[in-house]
Amino acid sequence: MPTRHPADPRTTAGIIALAAIALLIGGAFAGLLFEGAHDFSGAWAAFDPYLLRVVRFTLWQAALSTLLSVGPALLVARALSRHPRFPGRTFILQLFAVPLALPAIVAALGILALYGRAGYFAGVFAVIGGGSWPGIYGLSGILVAHVFFNLPLSVRLFLEALQTIPADQWRLASQLGMGARPAFRLIEWPTLRAALPGVAGLVFMLCITSFTIVLTLGGGPAATTLEVGIYQTLRFDFDPARAVTLTLLQIALTFVVVLALTRLGANVAGDTNLPVAPRRYLSVNGTETLLNVVLIVLALLFVVGPMAATVMAGLGADLGRLAGEAVVRQATLTSAVLAFLSALLSVTLSLALTMARRALALNRRSGAKTMLEHAADTGAGFVLVVPPIVVGAGWFLLLRHVGDVFAIAPVMVVTVNAVMAMPFALRAVRPAYDAASERHERLCAQLGITGWNRLMLVDWPSLRRPLATAFAFAMALSLGDLGVIALFGSDSVQTLPYLLLARMGSYRTQDAAGLALLLGLVCLALIMAAHWLGTEKDRDA
Repeated sequence: MPTRHPADPRTTAGIIALAAIALLIGGAFAGLLFEGAHDFSGAWAAFDPYLLRVVRFTLWQAALSTLLSVGPALLVARALSRHPRFPGRTFILQLFAVPLALPAIVAALGILALYGRAGYFAGVFAVIGGGSWPGIYGLSGILVAHVFFNLPLSVRLFLEALQTIPADQWRLASQLGMGARPAFRLIEWPTLRAALPGVAGLVFMLCITSFTIVLTLGGGPAATTLEVGIYQTLRFDFDPARAVTLTLLQIALTFVVVLALTRLGANVAGDTNLPVAPRRYLSVNGTETLLNVVLIVLALLFVVGPMAATVMAGLGADLGRLAGEAVVRQATLTSAVLAFLSALLSVTLSLALTMARRALALNRRSGAKTMLEHAADTGAGFVLVVPPIVVGAGWFLLLRHVGDVFAIAPVMVVTVNAVMAMPFALRAVRPAYDAASERHERLCAQLGITGWNRLMLVDWPSLRRPLATAFAFAMALSLGDLGVIALFGSDSVQTLPYLLLARMGSYRTQDAAGLALLLGLVCLALIMAAHWLGTEKDRDA
């Protein structure tokens, strides 16, 4: 009679993690379906001209934002690629990474401080327009903010694609005396064209799921997207039937975009030929150099401007008075505690899925992946289809039938933000764990080391830095998030982003600037810590 091997504890941990994710996402869908079935006629009646206008604006602003972000990014990335060595190049690339660390509400405040009705450039725009400057609220503000976030991201992605061009191609082009135009047409453009669908699709997805930017800079019903419409319908109008319709449309739209993104992803793999000589760049004439310098400087000024305005406006606030306010201290403490718990949960779930995926792959002798292994491999990525505001809306509708939805705010903020940070945490944890397992798997099996003992004695030395990197990144994402707390927040449960939004709504601009400076510095410090930990990890390896 064959003996049954005991279940691998790593598989059990992965099943528990998958169950937690399924409960969170499934509960949101249950709330939506229950509310839709309860008031089907009301949900169907929500298909009116206003809803169509919201859908049209959601797609229109995302398309314009993608065009304005990706188009210039192609030129800036090529300019940086054509000049691989010049003083300050590394610093510029590091500055282009800063917008990824800034909470959206902090960037929105910086854009208002720079281009708003009372911004630093308001006088210049008033002179150019021949009258008073009305400000940047509406579509223009949304576009500027989206380009601020996505232009640097696109530049970095395109630059990575250009760096995959084999050195042999540049060597041959140099020997043939190829100029800038034929080099772009024959060498650079094929690589950029392969990367273009993936980059554009990613930016488009980020823009259609943008909540905070549209909420703070939209400026009214004429500039409302589906996610902002969900928030307004639940918090102000309290029309659950319309909220269900908006939420289901948002899910369908996001699913279509993610599906298209996976189908049209960029193929940035380089040529299979092995390079036989160091990479040599084509000579760049004076005219092209001048044009490239102008492109890089303009992109740099556009990215640095809102960040500098945030710092200047924040330093102009009464920081001492803000630090002494009890509500600010309480919001800071609440943000720190919720972000810490969210990061801890995110890292724990990510590690559990990573261990389960590896254990299932090792135990599979042949054939295709099992359903459980496939779920452990891709389960966390499913959350990208369901934005935080959608998950929050589903649970908001579900919990309102059983009690006070605002009392459950801390639990919702921690769980939703933890799951939303998992795809990023997995990128840091999975490679390190797979490498450690490759080295120690057979020895652990022979010695019978499993479970907690294996994690602490064998895996922990290799996972310490990756886990710290994932923790810092997840904590920064949670600290600056406004999506869930915007629905569940109240006077008794306030985070720094929620308090900042409240101060902006009550026209206490100086207070909002001071809070934005504090929030931005903390998130930036966490991202820098995550980057440093990741760099040290690579250096040690």
